[in-house]
Amino acid sequence: MNPPIRMSDVAKLAGVGAMTVSRVLNGNVHVSEDARARVMDAIAKLDYVPNEVARSLRDQRTRQIGIIVPNLHDPFFARCTHAINLVAKEHSYSTVITTSDDDSDTLSIEAKRMLRRHIEGLIIVPAPGKAQLRDPEFQRTPIVALDRPIKGSSFDSVVVQNRRGTRLGVQHLIDHNHCRIACLGPSGSIWTHCERMAGYRAAMKAAELVPIHYAISDSQAEMLHTIRALLAGKAPPTAFFCTNNLIAQNALQALSILNVRIPDQIAILGFDDFEMADIIKPAMSIVRQPIDTLGRTAAELLFSRLAGNTPVKKLRHIKLPVELVIRDSCGPHSGRRYPIKQVGSAETPRGLVTAQRRRA
Repeated sequence: MNPPIRMSDVAKLAGVGAMTVSRVLNGNVHVSEDARARVMDAIAKLDYVPNEVARSLRDQRTRQIGIIVPNLHDPFFARCTHAINLVAKEHSYSTVITTSDDDSDTLSIEAKRMLRRHIEGLIIVPAPGKAQLRDPEFQRTPIVALDRPIKGSSFDSVVVQNRRGTRLGVQHLIDHNHCRIACLGPSGSIWTHCERMAGYRAAMKAAELVPIHYAISDSQAEMLHTIRALLAGKAPPTAFFCTNNLIAQNALQALSILNVRIPDQIAILGFDDFEMADIIKPAMSIVRQPIDTLGRTAAELLFSRLAGNTPVKKLRHIKLPVELVIRDSCGPHSGRRYPIKQVGSAETPRGLVTAQRRRA
């Protein structure tokens, strides 16, 4: 096996010093064009590949950021991760990706492993439960909380209008003359779910309606059991609001198994779009959050920190707008005039309703 080509070999062939080769590789302008050309020619002839590990130890920069999300089977987290990775590539950085399973202890363990790999910054989706990342070692690393903030922390965060978006969705159901609207959401104390539940209760209270909330696991069997029991009750709901895309998909499957017609027998609306939502029949109305923008904004905020463009003591908490996408799962509009501005024609199943209320 031939020994690896070293920087000294490149310098010897090019007739320059090793420092000149290093300057060329680092893009230093203080190198003559003649010397630069000879170095690049030597690199090509020798097929030299710089030792990035050695360079990172020397420069104390790995050009890597870490990403920790609850899982990658949920398209929401997968798309956020992809958007972050694209921004990292634009900055000539690579990403180290892992999952926390929405467990705070696992999140802390994985974050510490990231630090041991000398990543330069972290983007995390916080797990529910106890305070996280409080150790001093995390205070020295730029961290951005994505989708959920960490209350009382010194980290930047990027979230969406969870309460406002939910109120828009529930109000849309109310405007279709629905009074018994059941809210289906995941069990546990995830921040986004709590925010959406608060928005649901606020919309129901404003309309003087009684909230009906059911916490359900990711189990399809549990969803089927819950919906069957609800519809068999004395006062069954006439509409469902689902607080995330996985809950919505499980609810749609349960209604299909039970041969419940949408929207003739029940209306359904969910928070967060999913790939087949506008293809299924009837197409599902949803509150859409800007997933790609969410991931990109978090990444740009982190790289702003890494570049020193944001004051250290000035925290950034960004809240992105959502939009109500009206399709067919709530039926024809039969209630009072919808109080927000509509964009697009009534015939378009993907017509959007923005979160800006129209003035009377």
